[in-house]
Amino acid sequence: LASKTGRLLAFLLIVLEWTQPSLPSPLRPICDLRVLNHFIKEAQDAEAAMKLCSEGCTLSDSVIVPQTTVEFDVWEKKSALAKAQEVQSGLWLLQEAFNFLRTSVTNTALHSHIDNSVRNLLSVNAVLRSLNIQEFTPPASAAEIEGTWRVSTATELLQVHINFLRGKVRLILLDAQACQQDVS
Repeated sequence: LASKTGRLLAFLLIVLEWTQPSLPSPLRPICDLRVLNHFIKEAQDAEAAMKLCSEGCTLSDSVIVPQTTVEFDVWEKKSALAKAQEVQSGLWLLQEAFNFLRTSVTNTALHSHIDNSVRNLLSVNAVLRSLNIQEFTPPASAAEIEGTWRVSTATELLQVHINFLRGKVRLILLDAQACQQDVS
């Protein structure tokens, strides 16, 4: 129930932003990092559930995931387009990895955590689109994306997911022009 409530809250914040853009507010609702923090918390819950799983919860093969490390001096020098492409390609890689994990995991209790993770990634993509961040076109193969590595366990995948949300996704939201507070 709490998961559905959180997703509903995130969705409502996005809809309110789209339908009432002229309402004066110090910060646009889609820029409210509490939504991202909620997604991070749900990812942590999924990781905890995966760690407790003893049977039917493994990846059948390794998957390609985005690098999560951020060198801040390098990040600051990147163009907004380069940052957006890096984040969006990372979100796409995570979606692909979770879709593969879903087919590998036979423990049905974990399916809801995996499905929720995919829905949250789609919500982050919707937020990025609403911030006028150019849409990402996936390549023919994940191997074509720079800045990746492979993980071979579900727990590693979930840790990458958490770190990616905490790092690059948070940074792009903080950097988004629409999320800058007016300091005049």
